[in-house]
Amino acid sequence: MLSFAAAVFFLIITPGPGVLSAAGVGAAYGFRSGLRYVLGLFIGNNLVILAVVSGLAALILATPAIRTVLFVASTCYLLYLALRVAFAGSKVAFVEAQSEPGIMTGILLQPINPKAYAVNTALFSGFSLFPDALATEILWKLVIVNVIWVPIHVGWVWFGDTLKRLDLPERTHRRINYAMAASMLLVVAIAALSA
Repeated sequence: MLSFAAAVFFLIITPGPGVLSAAGVGAAYGFRSGLRYVLGLFIGNNLVILAVVSGLAALILATPAIRTVLFVASTCYLLYLALRVAFAGSKVAFVEAQSEPGIMTGILLQPINPKAYAVNTALFSGFSLFPDALATEILWKLVIVNVIWVPIHVGWVWFGDTLKRLDLPERTHRRINYAMAASMLLVVAIAALSA
């Protein structure tokens, strides 16, 4: 179980649309708004887990045309986010929204988030915890994933909220932007290589 928990931690904490947008909501609208948004991400992530565990995601993604459309749309969205972050100028550039995102926005992000499918497929199809009790294994994995998922996403909201209040030099802001953009491009490259 420790190796599974470690995999959950490292797969979830790396920047992707969910954690970067959580930090963005925290930076733009504050901690409370960020928590509402994270509640939506939480619900959406568990819906993705349900789709992965039930086989619905595999069934939908088994159709090459649908898989290609989703892959291209997801890749374009991630590239857009990376470019927006990299060239944001002197402000720390998380994913900003024009209006305050709420629970529904968070729920709707996860079904189009390729990282959510990749991470949950890897976690729920690998790491055999109870080989003779599939239901028990799924339940334990669900608990472990969510126990680790929640504080990581709340931490990213806190990080965004904290950065908003810091008076950092322009050069530091640019470096943060470039590091975040590089992380997003890494997600795009991994997705492209695995496609």
